[in-house]
Parts: sequence; C-alpha cells; structure tokens
Amino acid sequence: MKNNRLVIILISVGILPLIPFIAMQFTEEVNWTFFDFIAMGILLLITGVILEVVLRKVTQTKYRILFCVLVIGAFLLIWAELAVGIFGTPLAGH
Repeated sequence: MKNNRLVIILISVGILPLIPFIAMQFTEEVNWTFFDFIAMGILLLITGVILEVVLRKVTQTKYRILFCVLVIGAFLLIWAELAVGIFGTPLAGH
C-alpha cells in the first residue's frame, strides 16, 4: 500500500501539468513557459513527497491532519506567489 501511494503521487505529478498544457491549446489566456511547467512539476513533486513522508512517519491522526494541512497550505501560498506575486517577493518575477 505504501508504494502504491508513492506511485500515485508520481503519476499525478506527471498528469497535473497537462491541464494547463491542454488549456494553452484552446485559449490565449493560459500562457505557461517551459520554466512554469518545470517549476510546477518540482513544486508538486516536493509537496507530494513531503506528504508521503508525513503519512508514513506520523502515527497520530490529529498530527497527520495538522501536518498535511500545513504542507498543503505552504504549497498553495508558494503557488500563488509564483503565479501572481501576492507578497511581492522576487519569486514572482515582477
């Protein structure tokens, strides 16, 4: 079961970036560069691996939930910063 979850994470990292790639074929509003796809792949992979480590190492359910929410929250904040620069850091590319 543990290895199945890791395989699902890796497959998801490969499939999720296909959503903006397909959207780019139909609209000009989605305009990702090669770097955007690489950055999102790395971000998804790191998030998935950290979640896998949390699920394997943390045994108490309340701490599992807490750590998973923190990891997903950090992912969303970094994603938003990279996408639109909500905090105005140099990561946003402005």
